[in-house]
Amino acid sequence: MTGLGFGLFQPQLKTDVASMISAAQAAEAYGFDSFWVMDHLLAPGAPPCDTLESWTLLTALATSTSTLRLGHLVGCAPFRHPSLLAKMAATFDRVSGGRLELGLGWGSVESELTAFGFEPGSRRERSEALAETLQILDLMFAGDPFDFAGKHFTLAGAYGLPRPVQPRIPVHIGGGGKQLTMPLVRAYADWWNCVGSARDRLDELAPLRGTARISAQYAVGLVHDEADRDAVAARIARRMPVAAWGQPLVGTPAELVSLFETERARGVELAVVRFDDFGSPDTLRRFGTEVISPLRERSS
Repeated sequence: MTGLGFGLFQPQLKTDVASMISAAQAAEAYGFDSFWVMDHLLAPGAPPCDTLESWTLLTALATSTSTLRLGHLVGCAPFRHPSLLAKMAATFDRVSGGRLELGLGWGSVESELTAFGFEPGSRRERSEALAETLQILDLMFAGDPFDFAGKHFTLAGAYGLPRPVQPRIPVHIGGGGKQLTMPLVRAYADWWNCVGSARDRLDELAPLRGTARISAQYAVGLVHDEADRDAVAARIARRMPVAAWGQPLVGTPAELVSLFETERARGVELAVVRFDDFGSPDTLRRFGTEVISPLRERSS
């Protein structure tokens, strides 16, 4: 059985750069493998609030950490032309010393695209455009001049230099749709990120992923004291509803170890977690020392 890695999802809403840096440094110190931000220009479904731009923020996190892998859960491909995205990704991989995890999706929030002047097109058109984006990224990362003539993008005499540090930047494609997402996972992804709302269908969808490894998203409520269990469950239900996040994992560290062992047995190799208290220092410490460490020891 393969080991189980852990990522921390920390959306950059109603926060500042210093707080995000502190969270990333704590995640690195307590044994998380990766740290993930969102890629939105607004907070979907929420009133207007501070929402830091993701690539700029990740660069600050890269210069403030040393081993933590960094990425988007997941990047919105329609926001950036693929040639610009490739240049940004290669530059960030250089800045971070080869720590980029490239999460991408075809953009599921049409109202956000429209609000900021991006022509959304149809869902199928956005999926087709993402397929072309992934092809162009490979060509850009190779560093050689190339032409590309697609339905959505045309490039002539383009090239991507400097090349990334990593021989291949891992591509994570997020979603759970059989028609528009899973074919992209099979064709292009190193990782399939199963969103929380699709996790109850993981066993059904997994055969469609091809050779991509499986990561999954989890709403997690760590019970520090048995007397607080009901409060933790209520808070996670309010902040991360089942419709968006799937059934939450709520329990003491020992109970969470057991729950994540079950997920590992289902084939999940990376668990990306979002905590009910948004990752307080004490929660990150206890989760790292009492959940991640025991699981790592059992798989060694």
